[in-house]
Amino acid sequence: MALLEVEGMTHYFGGLRAVHNYNLQIQRGEIRGLIGPNGAGKTTIFNLITGIYRPTRGRIVFEGEDIVGLPPHRIAARGIARTFQNMLLWRHMTVLEHVKVAHYARIDYGLVGAFLGTPRRRRQEAEFEERSYELLRMMGVERFANKVITELPYGAQRRVEIARALATEPKLLLLDEPAAGMTPEEMIEMVDTIRRIHSMLGMAIFLIEHRMRVVMDLCETIQTLNFGEVIAEGTPDEIRNDPVVIEAYLGKEVVT
Repeated sequence: MALLEVEGMTHYFGGLRAVHNYNLQIQRGEIRGLIGPNGAGKTTIFNLITGIYRPTRGRIVFEGEDIVGLPPHRIAARGIARTFQNMLLWRHMTVLEHVKVAHYARIDYGLVGAFLGTPRRRRQEAEFEERSYELLRMMGVERFANKVITELPYGAQRRVEIARALATEPKLLLLDEPAAGMTPEEMIEMVDTIRRIHSMLGMAIFLIEHRMRVVMDLCETIQTLNFGEVIAEGTPDEIRNDPVVIEAYLGKEVVT
């Protein structure tokens, strides 16, 4: 059974069709990519899977359960985490606080513990902090732990956002343009980081990315989306050489 299966998903914004008859299967531990020109519907698909939008038609099945209609926090609790194309970070919070807050969905010390500072609360808070530091070390940004997020370079902020997503202990991680705005050196480092967290944590990863080298280096299977429809699906070599993809998206660019 696939970890995630999307069947016949279609979505309209008013009279505008954004996604049409979209199908997807993601297996446990797989890295899969989604590419396409601006406005193709890629982020809309992420928003539909994570409950921000409800599809007009279709099914989204995660671990055998149809999750259509569930709110985003319940979908996240089931094991789907994501990052955003435009990072959603809180300007007043430190790096460590960003990651710690993602653990709080698993709090079990109750309202009394929160007010009275019970031993259970102190123990769990210490566990959250220790785990948060581990994730920051994994992402290579532990030295920024006590800095306010706005003091960090752009590439480091991206890493903090991923660490926050990992704090929810996902089975499926959705990355929306993780290398956007990065220098070539930062892009290479991000590819290495994604490959490392995949190796260490073993979750499935579904990523959107315009930087073709990122997709080609990381993904086992790639879908190409155009005007809300999948026009090609295959291995990196198949996508690289598909004339339909070249015409719709890659143009004359040769990806090496």
